[in-house]
Amino acid sequence: MSTPLLHVSKVRKQYTRGRFKKQVTFNLEADFTVDKSTVIGVMGPNGSGKTTLFELITGSNLPTSGQVLVNGQNIHKVRYGERDRLAIHYHQSYQVRAIKRTVPSFMLQRCQSDYPQVHLFDEPQFNVQDGYIGFMLDFFRKLRAEGRLVFLCLHPNEPYHIDILREVCERFIFVQKGVVTHSPNFETLVKDERVRAYLGKLAPAA
Repeated sequence: MSTPLLHVSKVRKQYTRGRFKKQVTFNLEADFTVDKSTVIGVMGPNGSGKTTLFELITGSNLPTSGQVLVNGQNIHKVRYGERDRLAIHYHQSYQVRAIKRTVPSFMLQRCQSDYPQVHLFDEPQFNVQDGYIGFMLDFFRKLRAEGRLVFLCLHPNEPYHIDILREVCERFIFVQKGVVTHSPNFETLVKDERVRAYLGKLAPAA
């Protein structure tokens, strides 16, 4: 059996407040596997946990429990400066997210990859002029053809955002209040009443 490209294994991230009597303010749980290269669309309300999920996958945020395996390697045990050879997080204007350091890097493993296996695009800015959208869609497809895994997170506020997701994404994740829901295609995704409420007037006709 081949090693999954990505295995998010019983990952939980919990935020609390209070020094002595801790109170949970946010909880995210995710448990899923992606066996091979594909393009996954990610949606959900602001503050639902989408960026936190991306940070956990790329190793820039430490899970409360669970582990993230990229090509079989636990990304949180890889040296900080080498984690982007496994998974890389592009935030909005294609800036790479920083890594939070918790232990000395020399105590961690060397990365077994020379090029990112997982690419996570977090609400990228799409210029509607000069063919830029077509260029980016071709880039996502190129990564997939090279055996990479692509996550495309969008917060749709224009009809063309829906068109982008429908055209390039092969499966979907919806995140709301820390709950991660998977859909095998767009048609299944938009049958979910939570998704329809989130999309509002952009939701396709039932």
